[in-house]
Amino acid sequence: MEKQTTENETTPEGCTHNCDGCGADCPSRSMEHHAPASLEAEPNAYSNIKKVIAVISGKGGVGKSLVTSLLAVLSRRKGNQTAILDADITGPSIPKTFHIDEMAKSGKDLDGEAVLFPVSTKTGIDVMSMNLLLDEQENPVIWRGPVIAATVKQFYTDVLWQDVDLMLVDCPPGTGDVPLTVFQSLPVDGIIVVTSPQDLVSMIVEKAVRMADMMNVPILGIVENMSYFICDECEKKHMIYGESHLEEIAEKYGIQTFARIPMDPKLREKVDAGEIESFEGNWLDELSEIL
Repeated sequence: MEKQTTENETTPEGCTHNCDGCGADCPSRSMEHHAPASLEAEPNAYSNIKKVIAVISGKGGVGKSLVTSLLAVLSRRKGNQTAILDADITGPSIPKTFHIDEMAKSGKDLDGEAVLFPVSTKTGIDVMSMNLLLDEQENPVIWRGPVIAATVKQFYTDVLWQDVDLMLVDCPPGTGDVPLTVFQSLPVDGIIVVTSPQDLVSMIVEKAVRMADMMNVPILGIVENMSYFICDECEKKHMIYGESHLEEIAEKYGIQTFARIPMDPKLREKVDAGEIESFEGNWLDELSEIL
């Protein structure tokens, strides 16, 4: 006798779903039955996102959000429709960098489904960040990991992203819940790894590189922030945080493209004033061309 499992499939009575040593021809033996379900999230039916690039780091404070912002600005200058998904839920800094002080608006798509709309910067970069949903941007977000990860996923699925050529995802530091959610739930085409010259950071960033390798996501480039400082008086290049190990890391992991961003007071002033879109500098031009 057989018991019915679905309208078109039958499973022998007493089946334990352990196929080892069993010769029965049933749905439990099919590859489709054992194939793991995809964790990739579906965007809104009216979203159009062509490329997704994640920006990650092994630890905090190395300038990951800065690199995300600079790459977004360069992409927009090339005429690309560009977006930033700020996945750093508990420490969002993208809105301040672009001087966005308005809240994201909710509405409905053409099918009547509830959606959020990203906020556009002065030059037309679409942004979604936790700070755009808070009445006061200084209010802390005190959530546990699973809730934070779910929010990041919703920023992709519940936001109406229209005609995006390049989406940059600003991930929180480390290799925890949120970066894992980004890699598993979003169709990430590649990642940018951000580091700084300190030996400790160089060691930690290798964890992020190895995580990307384990998740089968290609590393498009590595950026070293606060790499050096050029003195206004002597015009010499000073390595404030010690000698760089960027080439060694890049060579070790076969990363072809890398870049260095100096400690530039003018760049800091642009960020603090929310005027990142008017920055001047060619540090990331080669990486921008690849994206």
